[in-house]
Amino acid sequence: MLIGELSRRAGVKAHQLRYYEAQGLLEVDRGANGYREYDESAVLRVKQIRHLLGAGLSSEDIAYVLPCALGEAPELPGCPELLTAMRGRLRRLEDQMATLAGSRDALTRYIDAAERMGGDSYPPFDGAAS
Repeated sequence: MLIGELSRRAGVKAHQLRYYEAQGLLEVDRGANGYREYDESAVLRVKQIRHLLGAGLSSEDIAYVLPCALGEAPELPGCPELLTAMRGRLRRLEDQMATLAGSRDALTRYIDAAERMGGDSYPPFDGAAS
């Protein structure tokens, strides 16, 4: 199938398919005319990639786990190397969440302090950087 049909069947844009190909996540053949040609398994592969991206895995992580993926969801066997990779990604996500929570709390404190100091007497701030 051509890229347009895969895009429609998998529910992603063609540029995303080209990105997955560039990242080594999606295999593609070229026809005599130079057009990308995908086999039927590409639909499942793209759906697996989308689910794994939704779980916060990077393209590099996905390249590592994708050969083990089973089904659309996908299911991943619990081999030690795979679990180590996914736990590492989970730790990175938790670190990012903690950093964001700290930033949110600091910003809340600044807003509270500004309001206590008469923040209503200033002109409205439109959020644009000057």
